[in-house]
Amino acid sequence: MFPWNLFPFSKDMQKKFQNMNTEEFEKHIENVVSKAIPSNLKGMSDLDGIMQGFGSPTNPKKQTERPVKIEASIFETHDFVYVRLTIQDEEWLKKIKIYHTSNQMIIEHIPNEEDKQVLTLPALVKKKGAVARYKEDTLEIKIPKSVDMQFSEIDVQDH
Repeated sequence: MFPWNLFPFSKDMQKKFQNMNTEEFEKHIENVVSKAIPSNLKGMSDLDGIMQGFGSPTNPKKQTERPVKIEASIFETHDFVYVRLTIQDEEWLKKIKIYHTSNQMIIEHIPNEEDKQVLTLPALVKKKGAVARYKEDTLEIKIPKSVDMQFSEIDVQDH
């Protein structure tokens, strides 16, 4: 949920935003931004890029194109995080690039060269030791979990 109680809105406005789904919220923001930008400036290339960032593509053809998502299942055991990807074409194995950070996996170049998909991992993982195996149209990636035992205490003060 959004921290609407931090903004100077009335209670009615807070209720409206809390009950609004993501799509309605994006439309509302798009409407506010389009009213804030003068119509004679909308043709400028920099503003077109800004508007695309708000989810209002200037090219209607791009709006109908949906990126193809790779079927992935992610689960964890006591020691490992497993990511299983469904590989529809064995040619994908030649062009796929897989990277990971401590909490995300990045999959690039499949099914198309420009495609990129970011998956959030359920636990922190180690930098080294990941293994990938392909069998029966499934690419399984096994990454060792990282044990982070560094705790920082947060002081709570009375006002």
